Amino acid sequence: MATNADIPALMAHLAKALVEKADEVEAEAFNEGDHIVVELVVAEDEVGKIIGRQGRMARSLRTIMNAAALKTRKRYQLEIVE
Repeated sequence: MATNADIPALMAHLAKALVEKADEVEAEAFNEGDHIVVELVVAEDEVGKIIGRQGRMARSLRTIMNAAALKTRKRYQLEIVE
């Protein structure tokens, strides 16, 4: 069963596969009211790779995160930070 620690680790793992500066990728989760915010931190010049064209990559990451979070029965929100 997925835990709250697994979701940020999953997001960091996926982001590291997408960027060149994988050592600068970090993901942290914070409780914020009724949902959990996952902050994904990447190098400033690689934010575009995470967001993708017209936000497609970010949307895909959010879809994967929400699918993985179904077992936790909690709502997650992904924020991409420079």
